[in-house]
Amino acid sequence: MQTITNWMTQNHRTCDETFSLLEKMLNQQDWKQSAVQLQQFKSELFAHFDAEEQLLFPAFEQATGMTHGPTSVMRVEHEQMRGLFEALEQALVAQDFFELEGELETFHILLQQHNMKEESILYPMSDARLAEPVVMQKQLVEYIEQSMKAVA
Repeated sequence: MQTITNWMTQNHRTCDETFSLLEKMLNQQDWKQSAVQLQQFKSELFAHFDAEEQLLFPAFEQATGMTHGPTSVMRVEHEQMRGLFEALEQALVAQDFFELEGELETFHILLQQHNMKEESILYPMSDARLAEPVVMQKQLVEYIEQSMKAVA
């Protein structure tokens, strides 16, 4: 059975693969492909964030009564990463390899820590506490797929 934990963790891996391609393009200083990959990564990651913020977090908060728990922390981290994207985009436009390298490292560390918290705490709690986790998982899949079609 597909669970929120399984599916959202797989979506993290999809984003990780796109991030790896971005790093590869940047290491080759292929600025054109780097810009394409950065936009792809941004689209994938922001669709993931939006699905969590619009669907999963409200359902989790309603089911658990926790509005200042894990979802609060995840929202703050989403905003931090959205802010880091601006710095990444500016460094890419300037073709500043060393600035990009530093910003990417910071972003990657924050993203990995964030994903670990979701995968080990938030998603399993969602599977356990939501009344219909399978329905939520399907809604998350639909939301992310529709978001990606909208940017394609």
